[in-house]
Amino acid sequence: MSTAKKDVKRVTTHVLAAMKAQGQKIAMLTAYDYSMARIIDSAGIDIILVGDSASNVMAGHETTLPITLDQMIYHASSVIRAISRCLVVVDLPFGSYQGNSKVALDSAIRIMKESGAHAVKVEGGEEIADSVKRIISAGVPVMGHLGLTPQSIYKFGTYTVRAKEEIEAEKLKQDALLLQELGCFGVVLEKIPAKLASVVTKSLHIPTIGIGAGNDVDGQVLVSHDLLGITKEFNPRFLRRYAELYDVIENAVSSYIEDVKSSDFPNESEQY
Repeated sequence: MSTAKKDVKRVTTHVLAAMKAQGQKIAMLTAYDYSMARIIDSAGIDIILVGDSASNVMAGHETTLPITLDQMIYHASSVIRAISRCLVVVDLPFGSYQGNSKVALDSAIRIMKESGAHAVKVEGGEEIADSVKRIISAGVPVMGHLGLTPQSIYKFGTYTVRAKEEIEAEKLKQDALLLQELGCFGVVLEKIPAKLASVVTKSLHIPTIGIGAGNDVDGQVLVSHDLLGITKEFNPRFLRRYAELYDVIENAVSSYIEDVKSSDFPNESEQY
């Protein structure tokens, strides 16, 4: 059981900062709907990320790019209605914050007002500094995201490990410090060398949350559908499956179909 579940009635950005200072690891998972969020929150998760990965696992798109701001607000609203203690962070989707800080602020405010979420997350460093600064200045907590940034997949052209070369690694270090200076309360480090993630984590007083970034970060995040084995095609090195629910669900549905076809369901005790 996590320390947050035992000792904290409500996880806030202040609680996360204290967890880093005390050396307590932070656990973060994605959720996109009421039922899953209720289970994850009840289990004691520290942060739920309403990720734009909903574009992949909920809608079946190849990338995160197609999901809209309205769709993110819908998913976030569903999650917020389910939780009682964790912090809920919502991804600002592609096109809702890059290049125009006023649009970025408007997008963040819509998420906060219409969904009731607690914070937003953005991908990038120096290139989105104006947007981050403007959102934070309006009182909206912001989490950063560096390394592999899926919204830039067509720029990178691959989902391979980022920042292996010195130039890109140095930029990532500087971007992390910049996001902290701008006021971000934390930063996700995705698919970067573990040694680099360790260096970045030690250089910051805000928490780092890793995904494919080793164990020297302040916490970890996974997509819940991957962790639970609901998705089967995605098998990166950093993923540990804690269940194989695809097979469990498929077998349950097959049994139901068989019982219906054979007139075994419903039986006498299952009817009025």
